[in-house]
Amino acid sequence: MTAAPETPGVVIGNHTAKYTAKNPAIKWLTERFVARLDGLVGDIASDAKPATNPLEVGAGEGVISLKMQQRFGSCVGLDLPDAGLREEWKSRPGPHYLHGDAEHLPFKDEQFDLVVCVEVLEHLRDPDAGLRELARVTSKHLLLSVPHEPFFRGSNLLTGRYLKDLGNTPGHLNHWTAAGFQ
Repeated sequence: MTAAPETPGVVIGNHTAKYTAKNPAIKWLTERFVARLDGLVGDIASDAKPATNPLEVGAGEGVISLKMQQRFGSCVGLDLPDAGLREEWKSRPGPHYLHGDAEHLPFKDEQFDLVVCVEVLEHLRDPDAGLRELARVTSKHLLLSVPHEPFFRGSNLLTGRYLKDLGNTPGHLNHWTAAGFQ
């Protein structure tokens, strides 16, 4: 686990390695996940009244924000202050990146018609506050994803990762099953 260098007391995981895995199985799963997410965003884009103003909360290195920028012509990406992310964002120009906190979003009510929050809630000290904020800033669509436990931990253990933490990814404070996240 690493403390976010510019956010004292906040613990983050391996956010800059999310989409650059070297393990072929993890790389395949990640590519499949991103393709499925892009398909869902595409469905929203082809709606009778498509989204035009997307936000990604927990933008990480900006991979999904860039895809939304390309699809919608604009995108705001938000994540915690981190010098490493600033460098990643420079390599993905287009989206407007901001630093902020998912539990206290710096936006007006219903400012965005699509809010995407992928693999973030498990990192929040108060995921209910994060959910309230996400609902507050969207006027139409909210697309959420959290790791499916115990599958996620099991896959970590099978690949020999985070063994001393029984497969728990650094920074994961909350865990849900498919039935538990409703």
